[in-house]
Amino acid sequence: MVKEEKSNEKDCNTAILTAITLVAGCLLGLVYEITKEPIAVAKENAKQKAYRAVLTNAKEFEEYDKFDADAAAKLVADAGYTDDITEVVVAKDEAGESMGFVVSVTSHDGYGGDIALSVGILNDGTVKGIEMLEIAETAGLGMKADEPEFKEQFVDKKVEKFSYTKTGEEGDDKIDALSGATITTNAVTNAVDAALVYFQNELGGSVNE
Repeated sequence: MVKEEKSNEKDCNTAILTAITLVAGCLLGLVYEITKEPIAVAKENAKQKAYRAVLTNAKEFEEYDKFDADAAAKLVADAGYTDDITEVVVAKDEAGESMGFVVSVTSHDGYGGDIALSVGILNDGTVKGIEMLEIAETAGLGMKADEPEFKEQFVDKKVEKFSYTKTGEEGDDKIDALSGATITTNAVTNAVDAALVYFQNELGGSVNE
């Protein structure tokens, strides 16, 4: 009799746990459906804001219809970078003519995880700005990569590639490393360089032409 009661209790507990699991699953699915569209809208708004931050004179942005993620990955890898080119848009002026491109890149070499950013590049190869799309580096150290003082080092520079320096070495291609955040500095610099590699080989040619 005791064994039968224990068996019934066990069956009852199992049924309760199963019901809770099913309800929780349904609720999670419902929450996902409710939040999916707002999240997508928020991400798109963040991208559009980044585009306008890196190419402020552009009137509109259109998807670059020749973008091939696999070809871009091979191009970047052949140049020695591990970053991913995730999206490319064409920036157009008031007359509807192409004035440059915004190349979005994800680096997997950040200290706190992936760093995603957009790089604005004019048709002549001049970098007009960079803007973070995703960054979760150490507060007070790596997170300074998202501050104007660091990002402005890339602005209005027409170079083949950038490199960071810890000694204050001067030059348009030199980026002062963030104190205590060399890994973050390297990740961001390489991501911008990967965008330049894609631009130079796929979009606009060498900056020396």
